Amino acid sequence: MNHGIDDREGFAAFLLRLRGRGTVPKALIAAFEATPRRGFLAPHFHQIAWSDRMLPIECGEAIEGADMQAAVIAALAIEPSNRVLEIGTGSGYTAAVMSRLAARIVTIDRYKTLAEQAKQRFDALGISNAIARQADGSAGLPAEGPFDRIVAWAAFDSLPRFLLDQLSSGGIVIAPIGPEEGEQVLAKLTKVGSRFEREDIGLVRLQPILRSLAAVM
Repeated sequence: MNHGIDDREGFAAFLLRLRGRGTVPKALIAAFEATPRRGFLAPHFHQIAWSDRMLPIECGEAIEGADMQAAVIAALAIEPSNRVLEIGTGSGYTAAVMSRLAARIVTIDRYKTLAEQAKQRFDALGISNAIARQADGSAGLPAEGPFDRIVAWAAFDSLPRFLLDQLSSGGIVIAPIGPEEGEQVLAKLTKVGSRFEREDIGLVRLQPILRSLAAVM
């Protein structure tokens, strides 16, 4: 089988689904196209790399479907000068995509294995403005703010007001908010003065944010 054709067809189907939901920024499409998704997945998932399914990765974690990742990155409205904090590196794929849109990405994960693998993938792709490291993301990254954008791939049980201090004025946080079990609301929080303006952009089912680092992995 010609994997190149297979991959292009998957990417084309992904684009059609995105366009069916509305306009897609050209820069976002270019960033996805420039980031080989298969390189972030186990070989047996390569054929369905561009599907909207969550797929398992190391450490018992999962990579979100391509459509959801695109919707979240589009909603972040990243500008070329932005510093972005990502809570939940996972495979490193979304950080790699965002690195093509922003000035600098800091991506953190509680699993050392995931942070190390993401680093290797960034190096292999020649990405120098994305930094992956192991850290407890449950409180953001207070020592390194302010950030212009913050995205969390794990759910907070209540509005993460503590992230206000880590955001620049007019900055945006996208995070799932809701109970551990069942659906959470994906909220877009824009910093206005000393408060958030909230816009809900969809329902998701993601893991709850865990405090502390993973002891073994």
